Amino acid sequence: MFEVYIHVPFCLRRCGYCDFNTYTATDLGAGASRGNYANMVIREMKLTKQWQLDHGIEEPPVSTVFFGGGTPTILAARDLVAMLDAVRKIWGIAPDAEITTEANPDTVNEYYINELAAGGFTRVSFGMQSAVPHVLKTLDRTHTPANVAVGVNAANKAGLRSSVDLIYGAPGESLDDWRTSVTTAIDLGVNHISAYALTVEPTTKMGRQIAAGTLPKPNDDDEAAKYEIADDLFAAAGLEWYEVSNWARPGYESQHNLGYWRNVDWAGLGPGAHSHYNAVTEADHPQSASLTAPAGGGCPADAGLGVVSVSHGLRSWDIAHPRLWGTAINENRVPWADSETITPEENLEELIMLGLRLHEGLDLDRINRAINDAGMSSTPQTLRNVSLDQLAPMVSEGLITVSDNHRVVPTRRGRLLNDSVIEQFFDFVGV
Repeated sequence: MFEVYIHVPFCLRRCGYCDFNTYTATDLGAGASRGNYANMVIREMKLTKQWQLDHGIEEPPVSTVFFGGGTPTILAARDLVAMLDAVRKIWGIAPDAEITTEANPDTVNEYYINELAAGGFTRVSFGMQSAVPHVLKTLDRTHTPANVAVGVNAANKAGLRSSVDLIYGAPGESLDDWRTSVTTAIDLGVNHISAYALTVEPTTKMGRQIAAGTLPKPNDDDEAAKYEIADDLFAAAGLEWYEVSNWARPGYESQHNLGYWRNVDWAGLGPGAHSHYNAVTEADHPQSASLTAPAGGGCPADAGLGVVSVSHGLRSWDIAHPRLWGTAINENRVPWADSETITPEENLEELIMLGLRLHEGLDLDRINRAINDAGMSSTPQTLRNVSLDQLAPMVSEGLITVSDNHRVVPTRRGRLLNDSVIEQFFDFVGV
């Protein structure tokens, strides 16, 4: 399975809580603009494809494409379609592929959404965040609750699937405010809803406001209560949790995000985007020239292989600023800021962290294989027996369940205490 993520780092205005790699026109400065962005991403696709071929990576047709941001829909719909067309030409797209863009409700209308549908998109994820005006104001969101309904209705009319994102725990948000947001989202009739606890970084506008005492700090108990409210209301509406922060009707899960959580390969394109590969053929890694960024960032697209090759996992991340990212592409360099090998031990950690977020659970048999790959002494059978014994206290505490086919699934309590569950599991397997 192979996925493509395209990051569009532009915003009309930065939300006070946002710590993502995004830029307003003022932030960008001279030499970086939205006007030629699609063409630059397409050029990065070609460089990335060549890099893949040079490193023994033959990916299947793309199963999902996801445009995230920032605000992808700040670009013209034809630009998003042009980038999607390039994915189709360069990698191919599977017949049943999921093609999603995030959308700010302020930046789309029926005409825009119809153009996306005609261009091959299948899904729109709307940044709703809240249905309560004073909460939206605190979050520095520019849309009104009514705009979300307009967007969802337009998507439905065009035959696209819709999802909405919610944020809980904003300063000043009451439990009743949160119930209003959840029920409003459900009443939209969407088949997928994401709900994320507000995370405040100190470098953001909201972080500075909290540090100055002008806004209260989010409260863990309040956020836990709101999670339980959402989980109950979603379940009553037929939306089942399939990942800690995501609920959907059966068959409407985000295939792109499931790919992340299942640790598949993906190419991340655009400033600051991350890529992940499970098996890269490399010579003399980590000293290989192809993985050493020149001054200013970027890797030669035609970096060759040595005589001796090895296969390993790899993660990379693009240069963050659009202007410097574009400079690397103009110099015919894959615009990575850097990359690193994923060791077998790190791969094991990722499998545990990701699996314990999913309703499908953590596959102990897969973990056994990963432990063997990491060169640990436990055999599959030994790990399974020891793990089941060690997991018994967590089962008794109501944190997890363990199925007959050795899948570990977090309970609601385990979802609320997910970091603790993961840390305990790390201790069990010795990572």
